[in-house]
Amino acid sequence: MNLSTFILQTKMRVLQLFLLTSLCLVTNVLTLNSCSNCGDLVVPYPLSTNENCGDTRYKVYCNDEQLEFLSATGTYYKILRIDPSANKLVIMPPPILKNTCYSSDLLMGGLLLDESLPFNISTQNTVLLFNCTNNILQSPLNCTSNSICRQYEKKVEEGFGCMNTLCCHYLKDSAMNSHKIRVRIGSCTAYTCLVGFTPDDPLQTWNYGIELQWLSPN
Repeated sequence: MNLSTFILQTKMRVLQLFLLTSLCLVTNVLTLNSCSNCGDLVVPYPLSTNENCGDTRYKVYCNDEQLEFLSATGTYYKILRIDPSANKLVIMPPPILKNTCYSSDLLMGGLLLDESLPFNISTQNTVLLFNCTNNILQSPLNCTSNSICRQYEKKVEEGFGCMNTLCCHYLKDSAMNSHKIRVRIGSCTAYTCLVGFTPDDPLQTWNYGIELQWLSPN
């Protein structure tokens, strides 16, 4: 073996060792920083259930084996699923109180995210609004008889108090505030949400939830 070959092989071994060591360090850091599971849900980095894991700016809550997201108004929403590869999670829409047309977070004005935190409402959400006043007709929402909220009424159980109220739907896009889904007296008092909805989706395949996305940590 000549000197140049020996030097090349040595460099290759050093490079392999460096890459292996770096991979181990990254794996160990991510393992150390990831939080324990909450019930059936894995809590991936950077989500944090306590100050000893994850990134505390990405705070979520494990309450009685149920993973929850806290809004800026102090309302807890159950987390249904998490996609760490896409930096997204899906929370459960608030229930509409039986025999009424009021969302359970109506007194809080609906869903409001803290704009100082790295979460926002994704553009994959189609919002259905119920018990709206005529004032809402001035907004660029679909409040016609073809609105999908009319299809939603066909599948809900007895006790749904929003039947035959003025209802509308809209796609949450970047032109709208990405930190709010508003409900209030004098506008609309109840809502639900679909993720990834397309007009051709049959009713039984609708995917209920509110998709949030987070910015990657620095």
